[in-house]
Amino acid sequence: MSEKEPAKGGRSGTERAAMLLLTMGEQEAAEVLKHMGAKDVQKVGSAMAQMANVSRDEVSGVLIKFTTVLESQTSLGVGTDDYIRKVLINALGEDKASGVIDRILLGRSSKGLEALKWMDPRAVAEMVRYEHPQIVAIVLSYLDSDQSAEVLSSLPENVRADVIMRIATLDGIQPSALSELDEIMEKQFAGNGGGKSSVLGGVKVAANIVNLMDMTAGTTLMEQIQKSDEALSTRIQDLMFVFDNLLDIDDRGMQELLRQVQSDRLLLALKGAEESLKEKIFKNMSQRAAEMLKDDLEAKGPVKLSEVEAAQKEVLAVARRMAEAGTLALGGKGGEAYV
Repeated sequence: MSEKEPAKGGRSGTERAAMLLLTMGEQEAAEVLKHMGAKDVQKVGSAMAQMANVSRDEVSGVLIKFTTVLESQTSLGVGTDDYIRKVLINALGEDKASGVIDRILLGRSSKGLEALKWMDPRAVAEMVRYEHPQIVAIVLSYLDSDQSAEVLSSLPENVRADVIMRIATLDGIQPSALSELDEIMEKQFAGNGGGKSSVLGGVKVAANIVNLMDMTAGTTLMEQIQKSDEALSTRIQDLMFVFDNLLDIDDRGMQELLRQVQSDRLLLALKGAEESLKEKIFKNMSQRAAEMLKDDLEAKGPVKLSEVEAAQKEVLAVARRMAEAGTLALGGKGGEAYV
């Protein structure tokens, strides 16, 4: 169940999962939670604790949907890896699912690395502080980006740029090497694949980590990377903020941004936007302007993806200029994040 994709009636994937677990017995729900990562357990557990005023029809809908998906897709243990890949790709999309898939399949045997996800980021930083930067890069690639950002912020400033650059240029790691690292991690805080390289690291992972760091630390880090490798810095910067991140701008900032963006470029950029972002933009326009924009979107025919992406980059460029001038803030990055 995709967390970001709301169900009919407004329930997120996390809430639907919580609803499903609450219909099970305590032991059965506990068995399911054992197979989930630390972050997911925290999210689903929080949703379970806050669940209230759920109608019988809503519960029935969730159970029917779950049963339908299970009956139509499960392979009952035959080709389980392929099944997991298909389900996650359908739920998250191929780009987002790729890293998650590897972490799940590797996590079945990676007890040491998996245990790090349950630890406080400062404790993880202390554990890897004296390891080689390449080891630190692999560890941070394995963790979720928000936890990695906190770990990186707790490391000495003079090693951060080196670690992020290694993450960005990490092109997979052999299962045997990952297994060896896992054993080392397991021995340090005492609780282990053949062939294909695991998809850990990469420019997108590096961008996600930097994007979730404190604004000042992130800016300093990117300046250091730019001095060392300008091309890599540009690639990371291009992936740090995507068009859908504009959803995090507060209403006042959105209104200011819309005043600075040409209407024809906004129209083109919105052709490829998520519905939630479109609604956010409509909400911050006058009713007449919003209706006109909706009509224009419906009337506009198919547009080349390259043209949509170009328009979105133009809107992001305006947002970055406003951020540099201190007139626009993007939430979710240390409370002081700018795009």
